[in-house]
Amino acid sequence: MKYIESLREGERVSDVYLCKYKQSAMTKNGKAYENVILQDKTGVIDAKIWDPNSQGIEEFEALDYVDVMAEVTSFQGTLQLNVKRVRKAQEGTYHPADYLPVSEKDIEVMYKELMSFAGQVQEPHLRRLLKSIFVEDTEFVKAFQLHSAAKSVHHSFVGGLLEHTLSVCKLCEYYVKAYPVLNRDLLYTAAMCHDIGKVYELSDFPENDYTDEGQLLGHIFMGSEIVAERIRQIPEFPKKLENELKHCILAHHGELEYGSPKKPALIEAVALNMADNTDAKLETLTEVFKAAGDKQDWLGYNRLFESNIRKSSAPCKI
Repeated sequence: MKYIESLREGERVSDVYLCKYKQSAMTKNGKAYENVILQDKTGVIDAKIWDPNSQGIEEFEALDYVDVMAEVTSFQGTLQLNVKRVRKAQEGTYHPADYLPVSEKDIEVMYKELMSFAGQVQEPHLRRLLKSIFVEDTEFVKAFQLHSAAKSVHHSFVGGLLEHTLSVCKLCEYYVKAYPVLNRDLLYTAAMCHDIGKVYELSDFPENDYTDEGQLLGHIFMGSEIVAERIRQIPEFPKKLENELKHCILAHHGELEYGSPKKPALIEAVALNMADNTDAKLETLTEVFKAAGDKQDWLGYNRLFESNIRKSSAPCKI
């Protein structure tokens, strides 16, 4: 199988991929075409069907496995496929495990590492809250371990939510050691809980798309609601502490324009926002560089960074 991460401009491809997304569109000249996103376990790639009525283009839908013949082209520094022929793949000609992107790190090992942060929380109410969410709720734990952290921008793979949360906790661990003014128990709890709403904001793989609830409410609000609901089951949970924890969750994107209902007003909220932003952006670049392979040229405009980007001249081991 020719995996997406190994595709290079100018190649011809004839293989099976998972159709992640499909939408009809129109060129400026009024000509119909199809926007498609194809996926395997190594990543995703945009594909265009410029002549959807041609003889080689058969009917298929999103989440179908499709047999594709295409040319690998480049648009604004990003690879895409120019599809010449496509049809639904026959069962037995593909293995579903080849099409789900999975964390390169061991999920069980990561979860044990994450729980080591919970074990350092001494405040009894916060400790009880973490146990309620990350130990006793086995259905949530399974979903949390297998979920992605995003639809496409960063950590969009099985185990991505866990990997991202653990990275945020490790950054917060550094902050706590460097800045003793931080409340370790509050920050660690907020770091573990900041993205738990994504379990319900995004659907399971292979779809990994926004749910109706996710579109209407978003993971920040839902995460705060989950915490509030669990806290109501813990006797005598201090109201002030509850508000501080929920504030950290509600403010973890840092700015109103980035989806946070509140801007950070506590030092722990500032630290959480910085840790979340650091991991999201550096992982995004890591994935972009990995997709670029050996290419050392400028990689084109990136919307997240609002800049044309490239690798540095120093060796970058991806």
